[in-house]
Amino acid sequence: MQTATKQEAVTDTVAPVDALTVGAIGILAYMLGNVLHEGAGHGGACLLVGAKPLVLSSVHFECSLDSRLVMAGGTLVNLLAGAVFFALERFTGRSYPRLMYFFWISMTVNLFTGTGYFLFSGIGGIGDWGEFIQGLGPQWLWRIGLTLFGAVTYLLAARISLLELRPLIGSNKEQRYPRAVRLSAIPYFAGGILMCIAGALNPKGMILILISAAASTFGGTSGLMWSTNWLNRGTMIPCGPPAEPMPIHRSWWLIVGACAIAIAFIAVLGPSVLFWR
Repeated sequence: MQTATKQEAVTDTVAPVDALTVGAIGILAYMLGNVLHEGAGHGGACLLVGAKPLVLSSVHFECSLDSRLVMAGGTLVNLLAGAVFFALERFTGRSYPRLMYFFWISMTVNLFTGTGYFLFSGIGGIGDWGEFIQGLGPQWLWRIGLTLFGAVTYLLAARISLLELRPLIGSNKEQRYPRAVRLSAIPYFAGGILMCIAGALNPKGMILILISAAASTFGGTSGLMWSTNWLNRGTMIPCGPPAEPMPIHRSWWLIVGACAIAIAFIAVLGPSVLFWR
């Protein structure tokens, strides 16, 4: 017991994790994932089908044309972004731990958001994919398919996330779990609270907070809270190189910058932006 405590103290000294910096990086990742989903995904698809964007907010997007491509656009862009951030994280060296962490949490948020939408729409019959399957045949069959596909891909995303987290948590079996919890829980709560605050300003009402802001953050990225338990289950997530975890030191410019962007995000996308009347 004393040995484990001593090892933890040494690890915290050699490779500290600053909570404020981790939280700042986390909210940046959540805001980026949201803008990619609503703006680049739904908004980009709206432009591709030749329609006009009407309203953009942190919890919804309205297009002048109902199109399945527009409905699917948000999820597809999140999944594509997750793949891009996966590659960027792989190419980031140990000399840039904060950048690597940003790529990792951005990858995780986008993959969880993308795959979580299939599961959410399959179970609840609402959301982007609930609308997408309307008129395509037996709804119960489509919902079962979405639920199964969402569950499988979500679990796969969770495993990929943990495997890619290993450079930041090291290979010490006693230390990697508490370190992973810290790197996962802080952005989960910081990002979720931010999205709910922004969603509360939406003129559409509280329903969008429940089915969009809260569901896509606290629900959609809930894997950040429970998947870390896999680190304690045998060889499900094997220890990988390097042996030593990477430190995330405090960065005041990053903390202040993230706060400023968050305020602008809430002020602009919270109430929503009207493009056409």
